[in-house]
Amino acid sequence: MREIQFREALGEAMSEEMRRDEDVFLMGEEVAEYNGAYKVSQGMLDEFGAKRVIDTPITELGFAGVGVGAAMNGLRPIIEFMTFNFSLVAIDQVINSAAKMLSMSGGQYNVPIVFRGPTGNAGQLSQQHSQNFENWYANTAGLKVVVPSNPYDAKGLLKTAIRDDNPVIFMESELMYGDKGEVPEEEYLLEIGQANTVRDGSDVTIVSFGKMMKVASQAAEELAKEGTEAEVIDLRSVRPIDYHAIVESVKKTNRLVIVEEAWPLSSISSEISHHVQRNAFDWLDAPIHRITNKDVSLPYAPTLIEEVLPNVARTVEAVKAVTYQL
Repeated sequence: MREIQFREALGEAMSEEMRRDEDVFLMGEEVAEYNGAYKVSQGMLDEFGAKRVIDTPITELGFAGVGVGAAMNGLRPIIEFMTFNFSLVAIDQVINSAAKMLSMSGGQYNVPIVFRGPTGNAGQLSQQHSQNFENWYANTAGLKVVVPSNPYDAKGLLKTAIRDDNPVIFMESELMYGDKGEVPEEEYLLEIGQANTVRDGSDVTIVSFGKMMKVASQAAEELAKEGTEAEVIDLRSVRPIDYHAIVESVKKTNRLVIVEEAWPLSSISSEISHHVQRNAFDWLDAPIHRITNKDVSLPYAPTLIEEVLPNVARTVEAVKAVTYQL
């Protein structure tokens, strides 16, 4: 094992898959000459050349459509959005073409394409650059939606996504690209749809994904100092969701808190709440609590960002509420 950055893990995954399969290529804004807006594709142009690492104009709808067409013709494109906020320009190609093509063609066309890039709060970039659309894409039949939380998961899940014959939405975070974590030298893959229990506990289950895993894990550490042992589950993907892992944990702990960066309405956390209420109601000893972005657009001022986003204090408070410590 060696310690590498999140961005390096992603770059390794793409490079390894491009060496393994000549049909894989990367396309997006600034991915080639500039080595990626976040330096994820550092050195890839030098190794693979301009035919496989392709700079595009600022035309998300256009290059997303080129990617879908390439995938329908047997290639395996990786389409990088500089941020998923900009993917809204290309949403017709993602949802009406990539996600629907297999069904609409009667199984004649697979669309093995990965749409990847950062999502959510990116510091003081304000409203149009700080939104979460995981639930939008997860609500679309035909797509898989992956949201890794650390370098190890990022590499293993991205390699799996590139090999998948279905369209995959792969969501990262600007605030995590510099994060370091242990990643093995040897090749490995991680299954999409399999959650990871990162901390065992018996008093409450905390479920999260993406960079909110930092909040969940830090909250669990604070709670442990006071004698409350939280079981922490990293979903890794939000379509499919590993409902089994969540339900089995709730059956053990009898309590559930969900931490999610997106808005509360029609969210991943509301879907999980419904599923647990339906399938583990008899094991629940307290109402399910959700910690989400408050129901406003993300402001610019750092003090207001802290007020709006989920944080450790709000998560600890929610756990104390469901364990009757308040």
